[in-house]
Amino acid sequence: KTMVAGASGVDVIILVIAADEGIMPQTREHLDVCALLGIERGVVALSKSDRVESDFVELVATEVHELLQGTFLRDARILPLSAQTGAGMDELRAELLRLAGQVDARGADDLFRLPLDRVFTMKGFGTVTTGTVLGGTVSVGDDVVALPSGRSAKVRGIQVHGDAVTRASAGMRAALNLSGVERAELSRGEMLARPGSLEPAHLLDAKLSYLPTSRAPLLRRSQALVYHGTAQTLATIVVLDGERVEPGGEAFVQLRLETPLAALPGDRFVVRGFVPQEHYGTTLGGGQI
Repeated sequence: KTMVAGASGVDVIILVIAADEGIMPQTREHLDVCALLGIERGVVALSKSDRVESDFVELVATEVHELLQGTFLRDARILPLSAQTGAGMDELRAELLRLAGQVDARGADDLFRLPLDRVFTMKGFGTVTTGTVLGGTVSVGDDVVALPSGRSAKVRGIQVHGDAVTRASAGMRAALNLSGVERAELSRGEMLARPGSLEPAHLLDAKLSYLPTSRAPLLRRSQALVYHGTAQTLATIVVLDGERVEPGGEAFVQLRLETPLAALPGDRFVVRGFVPQEHYGTTLGGGQI
């Protein structure tokens, strides 16, 4: 759940595969999760390439290339590298800069939303929250509300990558120093927004993609865990256009959530089950609200 929460604000990924181990179950699952979240760009890092012979690195690179066919990383560069020797690190940095230059800016005029991934206290400052701004902007002095709890607070200070700023915009990692709310009143998974701008919902209509790695069809009423932003909640998934969804299929569904989510149309989500699939994790699918 930590990986899914972190990936929700990502535009470019590094898919790390150890050259001395090759493709692992988590490699396939993380790749699927990123695709379900709508990520479109990335680079493959073959780490620990100094631990094996060059012929073996080429063999692993060939296997990775075959795995990526039909995915959003089908044209991604596969870079052997070593954190120990530094080999390949300059190429990785250059490729990340090139990919970042292709990313469209997120909407600064959208509704302000910041899903909380950390909440803590700092001596002399009080309550501090961190997260990636999904949309809009937030400024020092703004009133905000945490959803779905409804706790109100005021932004006393903002930091972006350690620098104090007066405003943070969509796409930025931000730490907000909040007044008027205690650390214990907030929790990871809540969404900061402007008062009155969003209404959390227990029912969400969505289009679901059911992964072909699933062992059995998704029945008309199935329980699973839904991940949205940094939140995780139990849900009943109700298939709206049939009695089941076969592995690899798509369907319109209604998510009936145990805990309401502050979602908007177009938001991406991931669904995970409770039993690992063969040679895989527990991710079942995902889609768009």
